[in-house]
Amino acid sequence: MMNKVMKSSKKYVVSFVIVIIVTSLSSCRIDPTSRHLESTTPAPGTKTNSKTPASTAQTPTEETPTQNQASSSSGAVTKQNVNITLFTSDTQCQELIPQQVSVPAEAPVTGAVGKIIEQRDGADFSLSGYRVTVKDGVATIDLRISPNSQRQFTSLSSCEQFALFGSLRKTLLSNSQWSIKQVRFTERGEEIIL
Repeated sequence: MMNKVMKSSKKYVVSFVIVIIVTSLSSCRIDPTSRHLESTTPAPGTKTNSKTPASTAQTPTEETPTQNQASSSSGAVTKQNVNITLFTSDTQCQELIPQQVSVPAEAPVTGAVGKIIEQRDGADFSLSGYRVTVKDGVATIDLRISPNSQRQFTSLSSCEQFALFGSLRKTLLSNSQWSIKQVRFTERGEEIIL
């Protein structure tokens, strides 16, 4: 009797294991277009304007891990993305709150800038594009206000300035894997003075 119960139990255990394996394998998915899209998709938050040249640029000095290498300090999410720390303003504009986000591995600095800008666009203030260059530890973010934007940089409140410029500066300076020591802001090549 005991032997019969053990055989029956083994059948159930084996059946259960097979179901688990089949379920696990069926949830795996390979997207055959992901490699192609990786090379043609712009960084998140990138906006383009037909009057404006390419809205993002990257210099050779910006760290860009290849698919086979992942920076241990940035933490690999996938072969195409890395985790970084993004800083955004609290609702009272008193402090910048860190959060982990995923950005494209081939352009992490540009991806981080894009995510912050994406959060700052509003009904009356809109950016049409931006360009990021990193050279000798200095990151320059060239911003372009949309022609349809009702407001300019100088009309932003101190809270809005803190949320945009403070978030960008803290994010770029805090991700040590990029070796950025200073952040400059320009509008079409001219330094932004607030």
